[in-house]
Formats: sequence, structure tokens, C-alpha cells
Amino acid sequence: MPHHKSAEKRLRQTEKRTVINRARMSRVRTFVKKVEAAIETGDRASAQSAFQLAQPELHRATTKGVMHKNTVARKLSRLAARINAL
Repeated sequence: MPHHKSAEKRLRQTEKRTVINRARMSRVRTFVKKVEAAIETGDRASAQSAFQLAQPELHRATTKGVMHKNTVARKLSRLAARINAL
């Protein structure tokens, strides 16, 4: 347990931030799963539209500091390659 006022505040801020970041990551995973599900069905049009919705969500995760930009770039690149292979 923190003993200083500043440490107590930091703890409160961290707890709030953790909840927000978890929600963001969950949202990103959901969008990626939708794209992967569309790829599994083999429907290129639905996969493309799901990918278009997932892209800004992944970029937002980068902007908000939840994911690293290279991780997002890699994930988007791999998803795009799988869609193009359909």
C-alpha cells in the first residue's frame, strides 16, 4: 500500500487507466475476431468491410498508447494479406 499522497493518487489513476485500457484492448480483439471470422467463411466482401471497420480501431489503440505501432502495422498487414489471398 502506498504511504505518500502522490503514490495514493498514482494508484487511483492507474486503476482507472487499467479499466480503460482493458476495454480498448477487448474492443480491438473483437474487431480482429470479426475480420478473422469473415476470412474463415471465405466471403471476401464481408472480410473487406470488417477489415475497414477494424483498421481505425487498431490505429486508435496505437494513438492511445495501448498497442505499439509496429504491432498494429504487423497485424493489419497480415490480415490484409489473408484477405487478398481469398
